[in-house]
Amino acid sequence: MDKILPLLRKNARASIADLAKASNLSEAEVSSRIEKLEGSGVILGYQAILDPEKIAREEVTAVIEVKLTPERDGGFNKLAERISKFPEVQGCYLMSGGYDLMVVVEGRTLHEVAGFVSEKLSTMKGVVSTATHFRLRAYKENGVELKKENGPERLSVAP
Repeated sequence: MDKILPLLRKNARASIADLAKASNLSEAEVSSRIEKLEGSGVILGYQAILDPEKIAREEVTAVIEVKLTPERDGGFNKLAERISKFPEVQGCYLMSGGYDLMVVVEGRTLHEVAGFVSEKLSTMKGVVSTATHFRLRAYKENGVELKKENGPERLSVAP
């Protein structure tokens, strides 16, 4: 793996000069490598990590366990690709264990997410069952700890 990638994963807004210094490369080499990584599809995009408790927009996030019947000549891939195309789906992963896919869905309300599951996802041919888990609070997102506001600490309870 290119030594620039871990630096970009940690801080995609790092300057070329900072990346060059941290990787012991010239700025021209860093720029060239980033351009090649983007051009070859290794780097697919850059995103900001938002603290959901600090932004005005409320969203409901759910993790859905999906059991599938694999398709002939496609296994789980064709179904996973179809599920991934829904705009509500933020992530879709083939898993080992008790279920086949883990699907991360976002919606404006609990009702909207439930509607997606009951009307779109569970009605697809090949979907055997689903189990939906709603995110209550985020503590860490994409490797970044979401800091809690410095408010009054709870007093310890004495027996």
